[in-house]
Formats: sequence, structure tokens, C-alpha cells
Amino acid sequence: MLCQDLIKSSYDFTILYSYLNIARLSVQDSGHTIHPMTAISSKTDIKELTRDELILWLKLRDIKSYRANQILKWIYLRQADTFDVMTDVKKEIRKRLSQHFSIHRLEKERVETSQDGSKKYLFKLSDGKYVESVLIPEKDYYTLCISSQVGCAQGCLFCLTAKGGFIRNLTKGEIIAQVRDVAYDIGGSKRLTNIVMMGMGEPLANFSNVVGAINIITDRDVGLGFSSRRMTVSTSGLVPKLSDLGRETTVNLAISLNATEDKTRDMLMPINRKHPIESLLDACARYPLMPRRRITFEYILLKGINDSEEDAKRLVSLLRPIQAKINLIPFNTYEESKFECPEESVILHFRDILNKNNYTAIIRHSKGQDISAACGQLRANMILPKLSVSNSDKNI
Repeated sequence: MLCQDLIKSSYDFTILYSYLNIARLSVQDSGHTIHPMTAISSKTDIKELTRDELILWLKLRDIKSYRANQILKWIYLRQADTFDVMTDVKKEIRKRLSQHFSIHRLEKERVETSQDGSKKYLFKLSDGKYVESVLIPEKDYYTLCISSQVGCAQGCLFCLTAKGGFIRNLTKGEIIAQVRDVAYDIGGSKRLTNIVMMGMGEPLANFSNVVGAINIITDRDVGLGFSSRRMTVSTSGLVPKLSDLGRETTVNLAISLNATEDKTRDMLMPINRKHPIESLLDACARYPLMPRRRITFEYILLKGINDSEEDAKRLVSLLRPIQAKINLIPFNTYEESKFECPEESVILHFRDILNKNNYTAIIRHSKGQDISAACGQLRANMILPKLSVSNSDKNI
């Protein structure tokens, strides 16, 4: 009777549920409190609801549960912007949906196009914060690099995003919207097929929202329909969450390693002080990989820091117990950085050592450098006023 009483009262059960759920996840996942009403408008973005939550909302209004699949297919497969176009849903149901929910798209504040064809999207969120996504052209398809947080708390010295500190987690709907909106924006015959969560933020520090978004992005029945084999989540190494990711999703895992000794990684990536290389690699060795898959280790090459022959040989030894492949990323310089990119001969020698020891090691020259869209260059949060207190050591 309690639920029925709530329905009959002046409160809307689903809006109340969504409000509390977003608030709870914000505190649980990040240790930072945000005001939930900055993340939702007077109408809840329906993308914030899971399929089960939508079914519950419908059932409490005596609407058949199969309607949830119809509604979600319109939103994700047909890219509907309003409930009015959902012609196989009864008019009365559409009216009730439109009274309680919106189908929100992110506001495109700016879109920059690189000489190599990459596009950087600067999205303005409903609370005025900013986030960036990068569309990367490949030979026959597109890859989209998406963000999981506004800013980042990890404090990696080589990354521009970290310099603005941590603002807040993205909601599940905001993560989904990056993929949905960019897919809608693409013209021509080339399709968006690959998703990498390597943009702003640490995905595993926003675990619940990230997993919820992954579930919709990879749902082939009522979601966006991307293959989990073509989606990758990159982490700086939040060890306690690694096994959870492997249990709850089947996407690919990438580890931002960037050093072979703790003293170097401590300096570059403060998270290593809590989760050093040994514990990180032990977690990777126990990670529940899908058949015929490997963990990708990302290694940003920094001149005179981590690019020596000894580093390459240590990397060979460290990764022996793991099904691994390696992406070598020459450092993408930017004006404020104290780091430099190694010489091409040094990069090639580093790769050759890995190849000779039977590792797949690929040099990844980042696209979009002329528009600051390359790896480590996203900085949408720098548009916002600088934080009075640094958050660089939070969430470590």
C-alpha cells in the first residue's frame, strides 16, 4: 500500500527515486557531494533510468511492462527526441511520459575539427559544467573517446585534465548521451563502431554510473547496440574495482601503466602510492578475461623519465604473468608541460625490445593534436573558474 499511497500523493515516485539514486551514487562513488538537482531538470532525463526502473514506473501506473522495450528502442535505436513520435505507444502513455520525463541531448558548445579529421566536442551540461569527447576517424570506421567525470582527481602529472581538479561525476545519462549524440551527428557511410572510455576522468571512480552506461551502450535489444568487444574502459589503477568491472561487464580493460618502477610511477601517478605496481599487476593477473582477449597496457613515453632500454626490459618481465598487449604513446606536448616526447629512434628501440620478447606492442601516435584532442590533452574543466582547493589527491 505504501507505493500506491505515494502514487496517489502529490509526489512522483520515479522522480523522487531518481533524485535520491543520483545523490547516493555521487557520494558512494566519489566521496564528493553534488546537488542532484543540478544533474536533472524538473523533468528527469529518461536515460537516467535502467530498463528495470522504467518497468517499475510503468507497473506502478498499471502500464504493461513490455512498453518499456518499445520506449527504449525509440530512444536508443531510433534516436527519438520526443515521446510524440513513438507511434506504437498509446497516446495516453506518451502523454504521461512527456509529463514526467525528457529525452535530453547534450548542448554542443563547440565542435573543433582537426586536420586529420578528428572532431572534439565540447558539451555543456545541464548544470553549466563542461565535458569533452573526441571522434577519431579510422580507415573504415570511427572510434569515440568519451569522458566519465568532469575533471579528474587522480592528479597524473602528464595529463592536462588533472590540472583543473575534480568537479563531479557524470551521471549515467550524461555518459550515454555522449555516445548517442555523436552517433546521431555522424553523416556519411563510415559508422561509429568503437567506444573507448579514455577521456576526462577515472571511470572506476564513478563505477556505478559507468557500469550502468555500459549496460545501455552494449545492449543489442533496446540499447545503443555496440559490441562489448569494441568497447574499452581505461583506468589509472583503482585496484579494488578491477575485479568488479570484470564481473559486471564484458568490455575490454586498459591499464594506464606508464612506468616500471614504483618511484617513477609514484611521481607520475599519485594513485601508485596507494596501489603500487605489484598490487596492480597482481589484480590484472587475476582479472576475469573473456576468451581470446588481452589486457591493454598504455605506456606514455616521456623523455628521460621512462623511456630507457632498462625500462623496456623491466616491462617485459613485469607483464609475463598477464595476457597483455602494449600501446606505446609518445607524449603529446602542451604549453604548460615540463615533459618532452622522446626521439623517434628511442621510441622505435623501446618497441623493438617488446616485440622481440613476443609482445604485441604498437606505437599509437594520437590524432587531433592541433585541436588539443590527443591523449592527455582534454581540459574542458579549465574553462570553469579554478577551484580554491586542489582535489588532486582525492579518490586515490
